[in-house]
Amino acid sequence: MADPSSVSIVIPAYNEEEGIADVISTLRLAASWHEIIVVDDGSADGTGDRAAAAGAAVVTHPYNKGNGAAVKSGIRRATGEYVLIIDGDGQHPPEDALRLVSRLGEYDLVIGARAGATQATQTRRAGNSALNRLASYLTDREIPDLTSGFRGARREHLREFLHLLPNGFSTPTTTTLAFIKVGYNVIFEPVEARQRAGQSKIKLARDGTKFLIIIFKIVTLFSPLRIFLPLSLASFIVGAGYAAWTIATQSHVTNSSVLLILFAVVVFLVGLVSEQISALRFEGRQ
Repeated sequence: MADPSSVSIVIPAYNEEEGIADVISTLRLAASWHEIIVVDDGSADGTGDRAAAAGAAVVTHPYNKGNGAAVKSGIRRATGEYVLIIDGDGQHPPEDALRLVSRLGEYDLVIGARAGATQATQTRRAGNSALNRLASYLTDREIPDLTSGFRGARREHLREFLHLLPNGFSTPTTTTLAFIKVGYNVIFEPVEARQRAGQSKIKLARDGTKFLIIIFKIVTLFSPLRIFLPLSLASFIVGAGYAAWTIATQSHVTNSSVLLILFAVVVFLVGLVSEQISALRFEGRQ
């Protein structure tokens, strides 16, 4: 179990003037943290000033870079053994923060998994559910909440993956998949998300596509055959089935069947080579 005194809290914030001071004050009353760092991501309001007045160390971006960029700045600035990332909109109760921290040490990454009913709109819940199912298949691990930004981890492990983290809203997705695929201990701790202060910065149509791309990118980096093998099998089955049908009905094999089977073989071989390259990337890894 991690002691709060060894935990750096990182709060990425963009135009969170309404609630940032309350978030910081509540956290400070809950425990004696190693430090509370607010990354003001180019806010146009008084987010940074209110955070500083509430007692947080403030890292300021001269312009808006994105949630992921703010998280990376906070991780670089943090000096605690563990890092707990919390949104600046007041959704995460301090008692849940302490509960996540209590699992650190035993686990390398602890994720606050939100109940479905607390995840904003019905459309957002449906989109998150689809992403969760896809990520669960690709990682061969049940993932109840892929996009939760409420998480704690060992600082050294987070720094290990900084080069993979995008500047946008896909940082939770990337860290979750990366930690699972390299074999770190990951647990999902149920939490209840409260009503946020202000409006969400995430847009489903825009950011949902980015989340999907990130999933394929990370899985391709760590376990390429999870993508290449199903594609190869599907192409082979269609090509072989079509060839069998044309032989039975027309007594010959069409070019389409041959191309589909050849495509399946090429995709499978590319997947094998990618798998070997992925393995070599971690050979001798500390």
